[in-house]
Amino acid sequence: MLTFPDWKQKQILFIQTDRKAKNRLFFRNENIVFEKDEKIINQASCHRVLAVFIIGDFSLTSGIIKECRKRAVSLFLLGNNFNVYGSVVANANGNYMLRMAQYSMGSSKEFNIAKYLIFNKFINQESLLKSGQKLMEAEKNSRFRSIVEKAQNETSLLGLEGNFSKVFFQKYFKEVGWLRRMPRVKPDIINFLLDMGYTFLFNILDALLSLFGFDTYKGCYHKLFFQRKSLTCDIMEPFRCIIEKQILKSYHLKQVDPKDFTIVGRRYVVTYEKSQKYAKIFMEALMEEKEALYLFTHQFYRYVMGGETDFPVFNINNGKIE
Repeated sequence: MLTFPDWKQKQILFIQTDRKAKNRLFFRNENIVFEKDEKIINQASCHRVLAVFIIGDFSLTSGIIKECRKRAVSLFLLGNNFNVYGSVVANANGNYMLRMAQYSMGSSKEFNIAKYLIFNKFINQESLLKSGQKLMEAEKNSRFRSIVEKAQNETSLLGLEGNFSKVFFQKYFKEVGWLRRMPRVKPDIINFLLDMGYTFLFNILDALLSLFGFDTYKGCYHKLFFQRKSLTCDIMEPFRCIIEKQILKSYHLKQVDPKDFTIVGRRYVVTYEKSQKYAKIFMEALMEEKEALYLFTHQFYRYVMGGETDFPVFNINNGKIE
């Protein structure tokens, strides 16, 4: 299992390929090496790497895949639209006691976990609204949170979460021209950036949960569905605010430039030259919260295993797990 001191030293590598060059990633002398046209561009010790995100066409050696599995480094292959089309995720499948605890969990405990996660999400969304002086909307969110505590089943909880998310996005992104949330459709720049940021968040959490030994397909709030990593979707909920906060911050800092985007088939995409700019923005935001990501997952692990520990709560205001 990944320890906290090890996690603090971990890095996430982001590699943008060059369409005009021969790009290659391979393993040499305990290092992951990025080569372009047979010239070494960069390298990093495999002992300090958690995950590697590769954008665009690439050549991978069998050696790098073998060594990444051996050293618990996850590889994620992304298209130019930032959708993940392939991955090699390091995991701890041998943690059978954790898997048994997951599979034998009763419906009552699963529902309580779902409520904890959505309650935490609402707390952080309320904090974002307050930080943006949207006080009236924050008060409305408080009422939603009180209703969550009284939710009787998954259907009512899904309805509450969906209704408030709609209100939250409208109010939080109103000043930058919000229309509506349309996942994966990317009809505007904000939806594109949300999808992009959530993609990085999802895969970092998926890698982290896998290193603890969780079956990331077995969720509590998001139920079993073919090929969906429902548990990773669950644990994302309290942390989505990191991406939402960063997007509005980037607008205020003038980091988001409409000229960086083009429209292809009614979908917004970032230009090839500018893709690394936005990836760096999200990676830095997530790495600022990497201790919280680990501590939340570790405390969640202990909770599932039946230890005497409270369910973790992530506080977006101070980055702490309470």
